[in-house]
This record gives sequence, structure tokens and C-alpha cells, in this order.
Amino acid sequence: DEFARWLEAEIPEYAADKVANGQWSQDSALELARKDFTDLLPQGPSTEGQHVYTVLDASGLAVGTLWFGVQDRGGQRIAYVYDIVVAPGHRRRGHAERAFKALEQEAARLGLAGIALHVFGHNLAAQALYAKLGFVPTNINLFKPLPA
Repeated sequence: DEFARWLEAEIPEYAADKVANGQWSQDSALELARKDFTDLLPQGPSTEGQHVYTVLDASGLAVGTLWFGVQDRGGQRIAYVYDIVVAPGHRRRGHAERAFKALEQEAARLGLAGIALHVFGHNLAAQALYAKLGFVPTNINLFKPLPA
């Protein structure tokens, strides 16, 4: 049930981010987002190599979700973070930071060499968190819209 609720919320969010980023049109965004999630999670949370965790607060209340997949990069296996979300009423309380600290431990337990992720250029709060956690940029894509 938690997985289904997460998908129901995250697919439209992902589509909106892709539209805001200028990568997809509004008309096709929801369909493309559904396809991306289906392609990456064909067996849902049981998909091999994919890990979807519920983020809990100190009392055990579910406050978010962290999803990563194991990938091969440069001859090493890494954790690639596809999504981290904390429910709006629970943000700015350290939950995402704690989730990433737990991810570091889980990645080490799995014998992975590191953690990679993508962040949308308009998500400045996430960029600040990732910098605080020690992530460094590896690629930067830029875009300049032209007047119609």
C-alpha cells in the first residue's frame, strides 16, 4: 500500500519536474513519467537491484521514501538515488539527511563504491542538502531559452 501511494504521488511530481526543466511537454509528461517508473520498477518494490525504503521519524512514523538502484559505473558498482521525498509537513527536520546517512551504511553493506544522484537545476534546497552531505557535481547541463 505504501508503495502504491508513493507511486501515485511521485509520478505526477516527476512529470512536473521534467516539464519545469524543459525536457518534456505538458501533454506527454504524465505518460512518459509512468513509462520511466514502469521501466525501472517492472516488478514494483521486488524488482532486482532496486531498493525502495520508507523513511521513518524517531517515533517510527512514515515520513518519506528513498529509492535507489544498484548500477555499474566506471567499472564499479554504485547506488544511484532515483528519488528521495519527505512529506511536506515533515520537511526541514533532518529526515532526508538521516536517510542519506542510512543509505551510506546500506551501500557500504552491499559493497558499493559510492552514491550518485541527479538533481534538477531548479531544486536549490536539494542542492544545498547534497553539498552538505559531501556530494560534488560530476556533470552540469545548461540551457538558455530563446525568445519566441
